[in-house]
Amino acid sequence: MDIKKIKECFPVLNNNPGLAYLDSAASSLKPKQVIDKIMYYYNELGVNVNRGVYDLSYRATDLYEDSRRVVAKFINANEDEIVFTRGASASLNLVASSYMEFINEGDEIITTLQEHHSAMMPWLNVCKKKNAKLIYIPLNEEGKVTIEAFKSVLSNKTKVVSINHVSNVLGYTNPIKEICALAHSVGAVVSVDGAQSVPHLKIDVKDLDCDFLSFSGHKMCGPSGVGVLYGKKELLDKMPPVEFGGDMAQDVFPYEMTFKDAPYKFETGTPLISEVIGLAEACKFLEGIGLENIKAHELELKKYAIEKLKDVEGITIYNNNLDSSLISFNIDGVHPHDAASIFDKNKVCLRAGYHCAQPITRFLKQISTLRCSFYFYNDFEDVDKLVSSIIEARDFFLSF
Repeated sequence: MDIKKIKECFPVLNNNPGLAYLDSAASSLKPKQVIDKIMYYYNELGVNVNRGVYDLSYRATDLYEDSRRVVAKFINANEDEIVFTRGASASLNLVASSYMEFINEGDEIITTLQEHHSAMMPWLNVCKKKNAKLIYIPLNEEGKVTIEAFKSVLSNKTKVVSINHVSNVLGYTNPIKEICALAHSVGAVVSVDGAQSVPHLKIDVKDLDCDFLSFSGHKMCGPSGVGVLYGKKELLDKMPPVEFGGDMAQDVFPYEMTFKDAPYKFETGTPLISEVIGLAEACKFLEGIGLENIKAHELELKKYAIEKLKDVEGITIYNNNLDSSLISFNIDGVHPHDAASIFDKNKVCLRAGYHCAQPITRFLKQISTLRCSFYFYNDFEDVDKLVSSIIEARDFFLSF
């Protein structure tokens, strides 16, 4: 890949010379192609969809629904299995709020301590409301999920497995395909948090055989405020809507109501028109570069970073694995928020905190960590700036 040419596609990098943006796991930068597509909608169309009987509305509707086809193709789904939401958190909550209909007292829901709060908390809420039981897969000493550990908690009482594809703190890639096969053998469904995998890996939901997959646009070069819930059609068809109002209703009478078929029964009100159109353009952009190329470049950067950090004394790295672009670490004796001030001064953007994942942070016996995350617009110079800033922060704060 021509990284210099790729960088030129991102206005934020052009407008901030010398910026090393290493926080793509929180939110990626947006390429000009995506921004231009959003502006095309506002400048040329700018009207609502699925409502108007005039040319602009027809054109906007065609563009919006074509975006559904693009997103479906991106993960090898059918277009009627794609529900547009406000983000991955909204998608994960939709699954829990709707599928709760099929959870009974005594049922078990399996999850992990790796999870983002948005994947864990909705099912904790379901368990409290339904008097069901939340079961955690035991993690090994590295914080990984193993098939053996999953088998140890799987039972005929299991109704749902809620698990991330890639951990947003440790970056481990979980064995989703094997987990889905085992869960299905006892009649359970699997809800996958794909927020950290879809932007980096070529996803095939049919091959994984997951029942639900949630992801966000803003982590994959798309707009903020839009996400996707993929759901198998037979499950979406039987699940009840959780919001009610315009455009999802089929017939409404004073004491009765019926709903449109999935996915539309889950999309209430005026949809996220420009955001969905921008998300489709982001999918095209990523496919143009190639997900395989993106993955290879990220791991090349991470391998280079790990090698350089081996020579830096006074830091603790929590994940040396090479299956994702994340590195979580701390500078010994320095609070992550203090260290972040040095990174900011040097125009190195990364995350400091518990990353909306307190249980796995506590598993590491930490209150917070530093996290850098590489994407395809990063280069070796960005890694060098990261390493030099780590050394500077260590030397500055430990000199007192």
